[in-house]
Amino acid sequence: MVIDAQGVHYTPLNKMIRKAVESGVTEIVIDNVLGQRFIANGLRGDVKIIINGVPGGDLGMFMSGPACDVFGDAEHAPGNTMDYGALYIHGSAGDAVAHSMRGGKVFVKGNIGYRGGIHMKEYEGKRPVLVVGGTSHAFLGEYMAGGLILVLGIGHANAVQDRGIGSGIHGGEIIIRGDVSEELLGVGANKVTFNEDDLQRIIPLIEEFCDRFDMESASFMDTAYSRIVPASSRPFAGKYTWE
Repeated sequence: MVIDAQGVHYTPLNKMIRKAVESGVTEIVIDNVLGQRFIANGLRGDVKIIINGVPGGDLGMFMSGPACDVFGDAEHAPGNTMDYGALYIHGSAGDAVAHSMRGGKVFVKGNIGYRGGIHMKEYEGKRPVLVVGGTSHAFLGEYMAGGLILVLGIGHANAVQDRGIGSGIHGGEIIIRGDVSEELLGVGANKVTFNEDDLQRIIPLIEEFCDRFDMESASFMDTAYSRIVPASSRPFAGKYTWE
């Protein structure tokens, strides 16, 4: 099924998408997308959505099952509170990518903005994944409670150059290509050794990323990564007053 979104407000557009899924359509192509919000919001089931253009905020919010390929950039918070499924963004994305994500995966070929992976969490055995091909801005993984963030830094001298990495992290892990200065770590974040076992864990993600975006994976298959984990499960315990 093909939908032309040119000039269509996001409310009727999303009603068309939902109606198509409810009728049993398994592949939807949406052309001329330009800023329409909430695409695939709350969708369930085994459906593939191809988005040609730039979707607006909260792409795939609360989504559980579908897979979306975005042939363009995405605005803020793709994957917000996503439960299951996949977003493959063939460009860059804005702030708060994977906000509160609790399952599934978000792959971004290019760069992301501020606070990527904020409040990511693990939910009922699900472990969300955010993979960024380029770089990210400040406060990556802020207040992270679970899941995995992987930043490859393709095309950048330093995969992450901004401060506050893992600020308030109390679960999950952040893996960044190359060395990360301790000065860039946020409160509660701790850099530990990345070893061969860690590499084996992320190889399937690297291979999927490279297959999806037509890249060679060989150059990423070593232990030249930094692994950032919580220093404590309660990083701000000292900020509270107890009676």
